[in-house]
Amino acid sequence: GHGCQFVRNDSKIFRFCRSKCHKNFVKKRNPRKTAWTKSFRKSRGKEMSVDTTFEFEKRRNRPVKYDRELMGTTLRAMQRVGEIRNRREEMFYQRRMKEAHKQETKASKIELKENIELLVPAAGDREKVLLNVVEKAKLKASAKKSKAVDSMENEE
Repeated sequence: GHGCQFVRNDSKIFRFCRSKCHKNFVKKRNPRKTAWTKSFRKSRGKEMSVDTTFEFEKRRNRPVKYDRELMGTTLRAMQRVGEIRNRREEMFYQRRMKEAHKQETKASKIELKENIELLVPAAGDREKVLLNVVEKAKLKASAKKSKAVDSMENEE
């Protein structure tokens, strides 16, 4: 269903999305040290922790008289905020993965140097493939030229 709640003696309410979270809370585990939690990911810089789009998610328990136009603008604003957040999360991810991409290319270059003998037979085949591609391109170009000449002759 929808998770469960735990009410402490001082009337503080804790809401849990699933029993797994509740069990870890009862075991007094620190969520910042548990790898799969949101607080772990935010504390380690894996996810955005500070952004202005988070302000829109705050609950506002002020009753407002229903207005159809206001509801429409609110829904459009919510969609726009969602788009902005997705774009910012993507940029955050790209910046975070930039260093990992550099390390990955470096590792692949080292692996290529170590195992170059595996690619030598493929290099010979590559030259044949390139020659075939060049020949096909020449044939296409000559076919286009002949069509252009034929169309010019037909116009005259």
